[in-house]
Amino acid sequence: MASTGPTVPPLIMRILAASVAVSHRAGNIIRDILKAGDLGIVDKGKNDLQTEADRAVQRCIVATLHRHFPRVAIFGEESLDPGDRIPDDYIVKELSQDVLSHVCPDIYKNVSDDQVVIWVDPLDGTAEFTQGLLDHVTVLIGVAVNGEARGGVVYQPYYNYQSGSDAGLGRCIWGLIGLGSFGFTLKSPPANKNIITTTRSHADRIVTEAVNACEPTEIVKVGGAGHKVLLLIEGKAHAYVFASKGCKKWDTCAPEAVLHAVGGRLTDLLGNPILYHQQVQHRNAGGVLATLHNHQWFLDRIPANIKSTFVSDTASEEMVRLQQQAKASASSVPSGDTLFKEGSSVDPPEFHKTL
Repeated sequence: MASTGPTVPPLIMRILAASVAVSHRAGNIIRDILKAGDLGIVDKGKNDLQTEADRAVQRCIVATLHRHFPRVAIFGEESLDPGDRIPDDYIVKELSQDVLSHVCPDIYKNVSDDQVVIWVDPLDGTAEFTQGLLDHVTVLIGVAVNGEARGGVVYQPYYNYQSGSDAGLGRCIWGLIGLGSFGFTLKSPPANKNIITTTRSHADRIVTEAVNACEPTEIVKVGGAGHKVLLLIEGKAHAYVFASKGCKKWDTCAPEAVLHAVGGRLTDLLGNPILYHQQVQHRNAGGVLATLHNHQWFLDRIPANIKSTFVSDTASEEMVRLQQQAKASASSVPSGDTLFKEGSSVDPPEFHKTL
């Protein structure tokens, strides 16, 4: 009897395994560039910086993922010269065995190349990186399936950087909706407070009004969408409120998947999903609201006059076709193994009655 050889893991597990592996290499690149001291800062516009770390890490991640998955669409934040030579050591050939040790949920087993879009932010929190606020910095690799965020990698290159010279630097968090999120300890925020996290450097009257409407007991202003979502899952904030059109798809895809995989939600300010198909506009024109619990309560607090200035993403014909195709093929999946598990509560948070 002929041997059939080793079983190839499903595409989405291989993409996440490659993304986790390359995120560690990205962290090394960021740390090496900062240590060398020449950040190569370029001003791309108002409050929008780019450094050599942004450029180098995007080359590393995009080249690696293209090498592994040449038919998958990949969008990165930075504009690079297509003629740039990619150093050989930027191509990460191995896959994370930790990721591949997990059993892929049945719903993903037949996902094909044309159903996937990868969104890459090589260095989220660039302004903070240049200012030495290193705990704000993350590397984000989001995996969308049929236009919706489903998997994500959030790498913190400077996790533990204030713990002394002997502390190991870096932490990789990854998740897949229907499987879970890994690399951190999930915590709930304090019940007797209402801590809102929002932008550190992009605040204006509308951003401030939206935050204040959510009745905060404390406001935490930090850089990076990835960092803000980490505050949610580690119990350091109740909601991430950003009433602005300045955020992009590569900022939210990975954090959304990690948050959703543990029962949280990330939507626009109208309560509609942010979409990630190939034809979607890159800007999040609907703003961002993210919570671990009580999403509807916060959504209801956003004033109507603010909501009226934002616009939700629209699905492309191809996205609708792929979703219908996926639903048809999912009809044979056991009911206990569902991709679309929601875990957030719509009840008012405890703090609202105790303050």
